[in-house]
Amino acid sequence: MEAEAAMAPAAATGAVRVEKVRGRSAVTRCFAKYPLKLIAPSKAGRASSGAAWLYAITYGGGIVSVSRRIASSSSPGLQSTNQPTGDIISCTVAVGDGCAAAMTTQASTKVYKAVDSKCSEQVLEARVGEDALFALIPDPVTCFSMARYHQKQVFHVFPNSNLVVVDWFTSGRYESGEKWNFSFYKSINHILLEDQPLFIDSVLLEQSSNFSIADRMQEYNVVAMVILLGPKLKHIQDQMQDEVKKMMSVQLRPPTSAGGRYSTRSQPLHPQRPPIIASCSPFGRMGTGMVARITAVSTESVYSFLRHHLAALEPFLGACPYPAS
Repeated sequence: MEAEAAMAPAAATGAVRVEKVRGRSAVTRCFAKYPLKLIAPSKAGRASSGAAWLYAITYGGGIVSVSRRIASSSSPGLQSTNQPTGDIISCTVAVGDGCAAAMTTQASTKVYKAVDSKCSEQVLEARVGEDALFALIPDPVTCFSMARYHQKQVFHVFPNSNLVVVDWFTSGRYESGEKWNFSFYKSINHILLEDQPLFIDSVLLEQSSNFSIADRMQEYNVVAMVILLGPKLKHIQDQMQDEVKKMMSVQLRPPTSAGGRYSTRSQPLHPQRPPIIASCSPFGRMGTGMVARITAVSTESVYSFLRHHLAALEPFLGACPYPAS
């Protein structure tokens, strides 16, 4: 209880605690206030998995810019930016020892047009107990034209904690012709192993007078990152690394001439880029963690990637992440 109080921000909009109850992971605390709503269904996935599921929802279907300044948090991990902000969603999650929990969304998180250059924010701080599993598997963030968005996620783990993080965003409503028209996007992810930095990552996209975001991103519309950490997830890490290596060796293989060495058939000056690009890298002592980075032309191709590579989480969570609709 004292640890939870210490990590709770001054203006928290959500707080969740998962503990063992009769041998199953159960949500023993679930608090949320506007603009956040948290749903903890009593039946989600197979009962034999014993995992707890949470759905994070925003009223109005997205995050908006409003005229208010957010007070700083008493927790270092949850401090907000110093600039005036729009909506802020700040949530804490505590997953107890030996528990399993998944946190997801029902649809993409929409970030609407900024008013007076105010920045909308989402902040999450999670503590994952010993031999526990926490899977943060949301749908992507979609920033509308002129939106400004800042996100920070901090995870506190033990050497035998298990963590899955999917952090991804799209170019906007690209099927309607709105591509990379937002003004500012920043996402920060920190993993602290017994309060020592284990993984620190930051993604920043901002419009420039020299090159727009669209100029830099070319035809790609989705950027994603997947983090897998912990002994229970080692086989998923190994499988993902092997399959990504094989996939990219095929997609990035230089074209060869069908006519042989002396063929006069010309090769294209600008070969077509693959529809999805992925890479995997280990991190941490002895490679206990792995991060995969993906960029793709379509959202559905990333959904398919996640659905395939995270299917092995079903025994832990009782259901496959990102099921086909």
